[in-house]
Amino acid sequence: MLPPPPPNRLYTKGRILGHKRGKRNSRPNQSLIAIEGVDTKEDARAYFGKRIAYVYKAKREINGSRVRVIWGRVTRSHGNSGVVKSKFTSNLPARVFGASCRVMLYPSTI
Repeated sequence: MLPPPPPNRLYTKGRILGHKRGKRNSRPNQSLIAIEGVDTKEDARAYFGKRIAYVYKAKREINGSRVRVIWGRVTRSHGNSGVVKSKFTSNLPARVFGASCRVMLYPSTI
């Protein structure tokens, strides 16, 4: 079951941990996300298919806004601690490791 976010908010907070990797090879097409309040593999299952938004501010304005978004999607769990794997439309750069992201509560099956 999904933990309820504060009122008027359609997302829960997440933290970008890094790319999926082995000992020597990094796989930048898959990113690891820790979702706030998710501690088990069973809890993470509720977020499969949900969308993720990494929101950041750029230096140059486009259409009057400096805000940019890289969208992704939760694909599966990673380990037993509630961390999930995700794929983004463009690979996340390494400078965002440790940054926060938004895990949207839609699309929903309720």
